Amino acid sequence: MEQEVQVNESLRETAHTRAAAEKVKPVEENEKINKYKELDQVIRLYSKEPGQLINILQKAQDIFGCLSEEVQSYIAEKTENPVSEINGVVTFYSLFYTEPKGKHTFDLCLGTACYVKGAQELMDSLKDLLKVDEGETTKDRLFTLKSTRCIGACGLAPVLVVDGDVHGKASAGEITKIIQAYRKGEKIEGTKH
Repeated sequence: MEQEVQVNESLRETAHTRAAAEKVKPVEENEKINKYKELDQVIRLYSKEPGQLINILQKAQDIFGCLSEEVQSYIAEKTENPVSEINGVVTFYSLFYTEPKGKHTFDLCLGTACYVKGAQELMDSLKDLLKVDEGETTKDRLFTLKSTRCIGACGLAPVLVVDGDVHGKASAGEITKIIQAYRKGEKIEGTKH
């Protein structure tokens, strides 16, 4: 009897979850349609001039948060370019993302000066603290972890750049404080670079 009650409760929860999902689905679909309409306007605006693919891709990334295969295919069709050309540009430039990136981007310099001063150990600490690998975004979409080669601040090695703020002579302790602050919605100022 107890098992029967649990099964009935489970079925009710499943039906309730399914009903809630059905209500959300049309809203998400409408948002997606509106994003594609906005992208159509961008393509019409920039397609008039040759050499505007990067501008179209930047605007598309602003609209969608990343340049997924679906978005790349759509742009290829609308601009009458091969998907391979679109993908080639997207994968060549580091400013483009094929997966959504986090609200905050952590770029750790792994250039020679930073590497010698322990940047790889800091990268390992960041991976452990954020529970992601390099190039990935946390599940809560708060942080994206990346590496860069040299930002020209070798005298401050090792250097972590968070949303454009340079944090020189970075340490594992400082990185922990920075992550905790951002999780609370606070910010630890670095030096603008």
